[in-house]
Amino acid sequence: MAWFDLILIDELGYVPYSKEGAELFFRFVASRYERGAVMITSNLEFADWTQVFGDEMLTTALLDRLTHRCHILVMNGESYRFRESMKRRDDD
Repeated sequence: MAWFDLILIDELGYVPYSKEGAELFFRFVASRYERGAVMITSNLEFADWTQVFGDEMLTTALLDRLTHRCHILVMNGESYRFRESMKRRDDD
């Protein structure tokens, strides 16, 4: 995967990782660290990521690599999907 300029991971934390899955994800992030861009979307704050990966030390090491030299965009607001469904309902 080193040949991709950017890898996008959408909805991180939607389902928890198994121990093996968390370890594989960590290895993936470590392999991309300072070699290629990774973009991650999540509805979770960093403090909640331990619930996803199940291991505090692994999560800390993962976040250390992900947040070094990164841009963090925090977006709060109404869901676009919810707003669109309410608009369709009002238009009917």
